[in-house]
This record gives sequence, structure tokens and C-alpha cells, in this order.
Amino acid sequence: MGAAPAHPVRLPHALRRRRALAAVLLAAATVSACGGDGDGLPDAQGQNWIAGDGTVAQTPPGERGEPITFTGETIDGGTIDLAELRGQIVLLNTWFAACGPCREEADDLQQVWEEYSQRGVQFVGINTYDTAAVAESFNRSHGITYPSVLDAASGEAVLALRGVAPQATPTTIVLDTEGRVAARVSGPADATTFAGLLDDAGAAPAPAEGAAPDPAGTAAAA
Repeated sequence: MGAAPAHPVRLPHALRRRRALAAVLLAAATVSACGGDGDGLPDAQGQNWIAGDGTVAQTPPGERGEPITFTGETIDGGTIDLAELRGQIVLLNTWFAACGPCREEADDLQQVWEEYSQRGVQFVGINTYDTAAVAESFNRSHGITYPSVLDAASGEAVLALRGVAPQATPTTIVLDTEGRVAARVSGPADATTFAGLLDDAGAAPAPAEGAAPDPAGTAAAA
């Protein structure tokens, strides 16, 4: 008798996720070796991060892809689900504490967050490496008040952004009210750039003078 036909082995979900995340990181390292000036791709592998060249790319509404979705645990133990933020402009920013360019743009991000938190805009940081304690210390040092998800363990946010933007740190993604990518910045940016991209994506007009700011944000922790 012949041998019984082999059946494919289905890997556990957690193992499949880890292998997929490893593939993303390997692809990022490969891209970093061949990126060129002005293409938005990483152009150098730094000591603690993959550097981006600061290229800004905007996508017209008719050419935007599917909504970006992921759920992540925040530094303070809450939960953010991007699907629950539909109807708002969302700024996503990847970072970790030892990343020099992340430190350089942190104050500008907080400044723009304070200016736009009442304008139909939500900021969500994506910490790709640190523990909650390290990430919290970074935020305290820079006065950051918008939420960040911790993505090192699950890699869910990194996987959700696969193919959307080069794997540089920091990378900033602006989502429109439908959750689609309206703009990206590969590498650090300044307050003027962040504000301009939010305005172009449809942020509401600034509130009337005298209205109280809401720097704590609107993302609910579950």
C-alpha cells in the first residue's frame, strides 16, 4: 500500500502572526539597503532605528485604499480600536524611546496635538519596541498627552501598516474620516508639516477664541 497523502499542517494563530511580523521586519531591513534620496524609503540603518528621508506623500481621495484597522493596548492599560475613531482625522506616529529622530519631533507633535485636539482630530502613537514603563517615562519627559499603543508584543499595528508606508521610525500616517491613508511622512517632521497635513485631510476649523483646549484627547480607554 502507498503512503497516506500528507495533509497540510495549520500553524497556531500566534505562530503565524510572529512569522508574518518577522517577514515584515526582514523586508524593512532589505528596503533600507536600497532606498534612495527623495523616494520616502529608508536610506540608512542607524544604531537604533531605520532612518527615513523626510519625504511627504499625499494621496487624493479617489486613490485611497482600504481603511486601516488595528486594536492595541495603551501605555496606561486601556485599549484603542481604530474602527471606533471613524469620523475623525487620525494621526498615527511610530516611535520608541531610544530613537533620536523620535525625540526630535516629540515636542512638535505635542504642540500640534494641543492645537488640533478640538478639531475632529485624534493622535495615536504606535510604540514599536518599549515596555510600558519606558514609554511612560518618555511621554512624561516630553509632556506627551495623547495615547500610544504598545505594539512590540503583538505587532498588530506594524502588520496593519504593511504596504502602506516604508518601515522607517518615526513614520507619521494621517488617516481621513473613513480610516484611509491620506498622507504619510517617512522620517521626522515639524509642527508646520503636521498641521498642514491635518488641514489638507479635513480637520475642522479652529474653535472660537476663548474655548478651553482638550489636550488629554478623546480616545476612550476600554
